[in-house]
Amino acid sequence: MFALIAAASLLSQGPQLPPLPPIRRDPQITYLDRSGAVIGVRGGRFGPPVDVSRLPAYVPAAFVAIEDRRFYSHEGFDAVGIARAIVSDLGRGRAAQGASTITQQLARNLFLTADRTVERKALELVYAVELEQAYSKRQILGLYLSRVYFGSGAYGLEAAARRYYNKPAARLTLREAASLAALMKSPTDYDPAEQPARSAERTRLVLDAMADTGAITRAQRARALAAPFKVWKRAPAEPAQYFVDWLDGQTRRLVNAAALSRDLVVETTLDSGAETVAGDATSEVVGRYRSRGVAQAALVALDGAGRVRAMIGGADYQQGPFDRAVDAHRQAGSSWKPFVYLAALEAGRTPDSPVVDEPVTINGWTPGNYEPEYLGPITLETALAHSINTVAARLADEVGRPAVAAAAHRVGIVSPINTDPAMALGTTLVTPLEMAQAYDAFSNGGNRVSAYGVERIRVTGGSVIYQHPAPPPSPAIANPALGDLNRMLRTVIASGTGTHAAVAGFDLAGKTGTTSDYKDAWFCGFTGGLTTVVWVGRDDATPMARITGATAPVDLWRSFMVAAMKRLPVGPIPPGAPPAPPAIPNAPGSPAEAPLPTAPVPTLAPATPA
Repeated sequence: MFALIAAASLLSQGPQLPPLPPIRRDPQITYLDRSGAVIGVRGGRFGPPVDVSRLPAYVPAAFVAIEDRRFYSHEGFDAVGIARAIVSDLGRGRAAQGASTITQQLARNLFLTADRTVERKALELVYAVELEQAYSKRQILGLYLSRVYFGSGAYGLEAAARRYYNKPAARLTLREAASLAALMKSPTDYDPAEQPARSAERTRLVLDAMADTGAITRAQRARALAAPFKVWKRAPAEPAQYFVDWLDGQTRRLVNAAALSRDLVVETTLDSGAETVAGDATSEVVGRYRSRGVAQAALVALDGAGRVRAMIGGADYQQGPFDRAVDAHRQAGSSWKPFVYLAALEAGRTPDSPVVDEPVTINGWTPGNYEPEYLGPITLETALAHSINTVAARLADEVGRPAVAAAAHRVGIVSPINTDPAMALGTTLVTPLEMAQAYDAFSNGGNRVSAYGVERIRVTGGSVIYQHPAPPPSPAIANPALGDLNRMLRTVIASGTGTHAAVAGFDLAGKTGTTSDYKDAWFCGFTGGLTTVVWVGRDDATPMARITGATAPVDLWRSFMVAAMKRLPVGPIPPGAPPAPPAIPNAPGSPAEAPLPTAPVPTLAPATPA
């Protein structure tokens, strides 16, 4: 205590001060959605200094009123406050009363630890005076507001405004600003989302202090307390953190080391409104089906060019940031069958081709159907609509499983594909992202896409250093196969296993997917210009209680699509390019016929058939 008095006395006499340590701040990468709203920040913990002049006057005034009323008159430390604290401490017989100014708090945050020692306190005073000599009051307040901790992982005023009120700090209301200033005493005890009563009590004290200092009038205080007040229980951008994590590694590979030494802004493809719907729907559906063993879900939505419009990697990012949309490889189940039928259509079959649903054995393996009875003679279209396993297995055997694998690779599957007989029923391990990429070719007229999320990268306040290239169309499916397959996938929703996915007034097509052991359930569906893939299951790959693609996945898919199709530009499923006229054999200038290129198809150990 006497050391503090001596330090204060020494400083008041204007001693020779040691050099101020350099202020260090690691660069940050700020990610924006397609409309320019912040969805995430990666890199350094602290943002750039807050520009106080761009804030409503009551925002900085709230912090000054409750934290340091004499901020604009002292020179780094408050002698009156120190004296009051000493008297209080002597009366209590222990150190209990704080006396740190905003400048002292900033000095501690910038250069020191939180150790409660006399030496640290004295050095804090020295640095505070040095800061006052080196910076203006406005600069000091801006640095302070960029570094203080507001709880819930929010460092700095901008992060706190986004976390609790889903808006930039420049748009905070008076009451919102006061509630954030209230957090300075204890981010845990006065959290407006978790401790609303205590937060409200402390907020009133901040408003009282502002009125006492003349920062606001009593009438303004009363209006602030009476105004509507909404706090976000969960950070609005929390569902988007899976997407931001996915992009962060890509961003760091797209730019050079020199660029990473500066603050960057990444403009992304994400639609925050669609993302919010996806996050809420995922939480609701997982909660509703939890009693039946559903623990996790993933959702990926792409527009027709492959732009990621929504991505959900799990039911709760705070509980686990593992991204099941990008990194979880699970059996595709019957959502794989469109690739089988695509290969068959390209080999000359049509939706009306006759097939027979009957027992079949291939290389000693006998697949069964979900329903125990066999339908007998049916068409190819009926077989896909009702997800008949026997027909899909025989069809793949007839057209050749390597041809099925080649078709799947051609439209967007990038994982290795096994070619044992059970592959026809979806034993290949895939991610929701690559399934969305593959189904997108069905929705956009037959072009393969590469899913992406980064539109451009620029230096904060500076030039663009990366722009996503616009590649030419990459045809992957020709007619009549594309039109025939989409006709069959429409029937899945019109009268097959996906009837609960139907939305009146929209041209929809898709496929359910269920593994035979109920470990994975999918729905992959699309309309013109928008493809959405949903997976549900468990991280430990244990079975769910008879969860099929027609239950939880369809519910989640439809909840999302109903809202997304109102937000995003969609239309009828395009028919694709007409088939090219056949070449005349040996005619002048006629190219020699060549087989379609095929991707390598390594064989994996057969899994349980779907």
